[in-house]
Amino acid sequence: MVTAAQQTASSPDAALTFPKGFLWGSATASYQVEGAAAEDGRTPSIWDTYARTPGRVRNGDTGDTATDHYHRRREDVALMAELGLGAYRFSLAWPRIQPTGRGPAVQKGLDFYRRLVDDLLDKGIQPVATLYHWDLPQELEDAGGWPERATAERFAEYAALAADALGDRVKTWTTLNEPWCSAFLGYGSGVHAPGRTDPVAALRAAHHLNLGHGLAVQALRDRLSADARCSVTLNIHQVRPLTADDADTDAVRRIDALANRVFTGPMLQGAYPEDLLKDTTELTDWSFVRDGDLKQIHQPLDFLGVNYYTPTVVSATDGSGTHTSDGHGRSAHSPWPGADKVAFHQPPGETTAMGWAVDPTGLYDLLRRLAADFPRLPLYITENGAAFDDYADPSGQVNDPARIAYVHGHLAAVHRAIVDGADVRGYFLWSLLDNFEWAHGYSKRFGAVYVDYPTGTRIPKASARWYAEVVRSGVLPGA
Repeated sequence: MVTAAQQTASSPDAALTFPKGFLWGSATASYQVEGAAAEDGRTPSIWDTYARTPGRVRNGDTGDTATDHYHRRREDVALMAELGLGAYRFSLAWPRIQPTGRGPAVQKGLDFYRRLVDDLLDKGIQPVATLYHWDLPQELEDAGGWPERATAERFAEYAALAADALGDRVKTWTTLNEPWCSAFLGYGSGVHAPGRTDPVAALRAAHHLNLGHGLAVQALRDRLSADARCSVTLNIHQVRPLTADDADTDAVRRIDALANRVFTGPMLQGAYPEDLLKDTTELTDWSFVRDGDLKQIHQPLDFLGVNYYTPTVVSATDGSGTHTSDGHGRSAHSPWPGADKVAFHQPPGETTAMGWAVDPTGLYDLLRRLAADFPRLPLYITENGAAFDDYADPSGQVNDPARIAYVHGHLAAVHRAIVDGADVRGYFLWSLLDNFEWAHGYSKRFGAVYVDYPTGTRIPKASARWYAEVVRSGVLPGA
């Protein structure tokens, strides 16, 4: 008898059927879509401040209006229902719920999320809430931000407020989205908010993000029902050597520690990697890690969220080069503390509008590694997608065959990983809507739905219709 796996292996162009119960969704982030930056008690986040600083964001764009999701949520939920999504991953805006990062919640802010969740549930769409997608209240940054322990403590208090308000209807929670970006792009290279460039502050921020995660999981568990699920989303880097030389292999080890194991070590194994501590010893003695911190961080999780877009290629160097080819934005300051003798290289092949290489094998390899390292931890792809130079043609249609090809290739990689034993249970396309793409402003379009920014008009792209059929059938058509 020929199994489905054998058919897949022997017929790479055949249609691929995903497991029954596989969760299909899409995702957004609060600052990128909501707008209403000063309504109903919301105060500035670090991204409001950063975007309003001249020279930080392309064209001086801000998230003040974004895609106006705050006022158009019903229209957007109707689009999700039209696409047949089983789940919607969104983030809560901390300064909308707790404007100063301290004290009681603002009910008008919570009411927006209550209404959003109710709308989703009415359409049979599972709400997946992320507590933190980078919009730290500016008052907490003014008090020191993530490099300070107090921010982790405030984060746990905020998590408790969110759980108390929404926990009766939201059953799936994520603490942090891509803490690597928060720590190392925000406090190391400065290409993300708050725009600081201090390698020690970046390492301190990484630790306190870890601590905040652990404290938040405990706060959620204390308040949620037994059937609720807690997770974290990491942008695990698939790091590859430029050559087979031992020096390049060691460069991979060094970047893997800074990109990945700085989070998976304490969160999933209860310890920081010894090589990470050694690599950064000239910068810090890590005395900011206090007794008991690792126990607080190492909390049981129900699954791990994985964000993937492109692989990372590195080599050893003499330290005279730059870090401008790591795919994370140009800066005179490195987001890689203690890795001055590592060079980054553009992976081969076609690229997206972000300049990122299109390489689904990186996702396959990453999932296989995570399955081997953490065999009892289910995985969800919480972000995967691509930016292209989309436009509406004279008939009002948006055709984006390159995005369809990108998603097709990456879904095929996910299916292959499942066949080969990885416990992958869902996929969230990034992003539902074109939106504010951080330092790129509105110049990069990741959405399955095109947004005409002057009018706010939504136009589902060809990729949205294609994805809707995959969601409906659970089958990836042949290439």
